[in-house]
Amino acid sequence: MVSSLDGFVAKKDNSISWFETNSYYDKGIELSREDSEKFLSEIDCYVMGARTYELALELSKTHGWAYGNTPTIVMSHSDLPIDRDNIELYSGDPARLVDERLKPNYKHVWLAGGPMLARDFIRLKLVDEIRLSILPIILGDGVPFFDRIEQEQLLELIDVTAYKNGMVELCYRVKRD
Repeated sequence: MVSSLDGFVAKKDNSISWFETNSYYDKGIELSREDSEKFLSEIDCYVMGARTYELALELSKTHGWAYGNTPTIVMSHSDLPIDRDNIELYSGDPARLVDERLKPNYKHVWLAGGPMLARDFIRLKLVDEIRLSILPIILGDGVPFFDRIEQEQLLELIDVTAYKNGMVELCYRVKRD
């Protein structure tokens, strides 16, 4: 997930125009296309919420479909338009999805956005790792990433990367009881 320093993933109107920052951090590393492509190639399956899917569909009109041919499962109770063979809708229990479909078939599943989706998966203890990229901006208001999780969750920091564009990526392993 990408968030502002104050923990918002989108403005109140769901816009993400603020993703394009013009900050510079001299000690940071360059975010290379090759590193990004390598990381993305390791993802076996995406799971996303309905709102994230609708935003991705809208963005695909000008930028193309960002998730390629990787299988994508959209969690939704609505009938959304599906125009690619690798996308399917799922409206059931997230734990059942993980146990019956994801674990047997995929090694690296990426929750591709949606604070409600992240909240549900974290609450159900279905998350192994949390990667949070913080952009150098304070929005002051918007859609919070960790909204109403309502339970304590211990994490173990496993990596930190600072980039030249001022973004900092934090990677945590979720500690089990």
